[in-house]
Amino acid sequence: MALSASEAALVASVPTGLFIGGQWREASDGALVDVEDPATGLVIASVADATVADGDAALAAAATAQREWAATAPRERGELLRAAYELLVERTEDFATLMTLEMGKPLAEARGEVAYGAEFFRWFAEEAVRISGRWMSAPNGGTRLLTMKKPVGPTLMVTPWNFPLAMGTRKIGPAIAAGCTMVVKPASQTPLTMLALADLLSEVGVPAGVINVITTTRTAEVMEPLVRDPRTRKLTFTGSTPVGRTLVEQSATQLLRVSMELGGNAPFIVFEDADLDAAVEGALLAKMRNGGEACTAANRFLVHESVADTFAARLAERMSRMPVGRGTEVGTTVGPLIDAKAQAKVAALVDDAVVRGARVACGGKTVGEQGYFYAPTVLTDVPADADLIREEIFGPVAALTTFTTEAEAVARANDTEYGLAAYVYTRDLARTLRISEALEFGMVGVNTGVVSNPAAPFGGVKASGFGREGGLEGINEYLETTYVGLSLRVAQPG
Repeated sequence: MALSASEAALVASVPTGLFIGGQWREASDGALVDVEDPATGLVIASVADATVADGDAALAAAATAQREWAATAPRERGELLRAAYELLVERTEDFATLMTLEMGKPLAEARGEVAYGAEFFRWFAEEAVRISGRWMSAPNGGTRLLTMKKPVGPTLMVTPWNFPLAMGTRKIGPAIAAGCTMVVKPASQTPLTMLALADLLSEVGVPAGVINVITTTRTAEVMEPLVRDPRTRKLTFTGSTPVGRTLVEQSATQLLRVSMELGGNAPFIVFEDADLDAAVEGALLAKMRNGGEACTAANRFLVHESVADTFAARLAERMSRMPVGRGTEVGTTVGPLIDAKAQAKVAALVDDAVVRGARVACGGKTVGEQGYFYAPTVLTDVPADADLIREEIFGPVAALTTFTTEAEAVARANDTEYGLAAYVYTRDLARTLRISEALEFGMVGVNTGVVSNPAAPFGGVKASGFGREGGLEGINEYLETTYVGLSLRVAQPG
């Protein structure tokens, strides 16, 4: 299915070059990379494919702009973010449609991402004027201790394809508020949203060189020199754990400030006292948001044996009725996976589980004659040695197992190298506190299937990374602390 006239016009309105130093330009060698609609497999646009030289030019622009941008009044930085927030909300439909076309998520979810992503601009617009240090007396009384916060400096940002707007605003918002310039490298599958966002930020008056955007398929070749470049002072990455490990190793050369939001393997624990209706609703949110293509997506469902059959039946009934289709079609709730590789991975994980003894309660197959669709799937009796128990599924597949005791549930939930998000359903307050303390995860959702909130610190532990985005903690990732010791002793004359 080709784009409609209005969709084609929208895509054509997005700049397709590299945004460097406030100017749009082609790749230095003229190379292009195609952008595909995952619902059809058809190319909808072609954007510049940056070279090493282009990456260097982008970092040079950021480094040149850093001093003046850091000296900009916090109120001015906050007002720019507020203006960007308002314009982004005003253009919700355009950004939502653009995301749906290049990433596949249903329009309703894309609109939700615009609201969520824009909120980071509003939140950090308010945080920009609250950057503060402290003043205190030293214990000996003769010295005063002063601390002040300063912007880290030019920052490299690598953002993923699954939330092409929000994963950008979650990094860009605090960087602008703190006074940092940046080079943003969006995923090559979904560059259009970030290019449109850069255009919007330029439109509201963000100075040239503060934000620079390079799109490229030569990611390792282009980014490694920038990570190792002494002009770079911070690296922030959202993506897979293996890539994150490589970037951290590269960043060690010059001891960069680094924040990493990496893979997940979220447990969804349903205790015997849970409100099952609420648990099913929460499961649908935790599993099926973004079609399961989210690092916070519930990956392993641990359900108490006394309620497992009922929970599985209700979840399978609901998921089997979810309409699958192109995200722009009315009524669609499950869009395509991002590409053929992702579709093949999900199919392989399901097939492996079934071979090892899992039962298919619904789904379990690819659907459609074009595009990269997979049916919403519920698997029960999933054995512990199935690959999808250890690996991040990143698709619309719920893998159910049972447990008997609280201690068993906690032990199995923690039995993973990842530690991003976990979900717990129970009506017992004491259990809620025990479980929240015992779970080795950066975020725990209790009786809710959504943990993401711009006002909360987002991030994980173990192989899910380090650093936090959002909340009061988010802006500190872009600030350095300087301590000044002031002596009050007066030198005697002579």
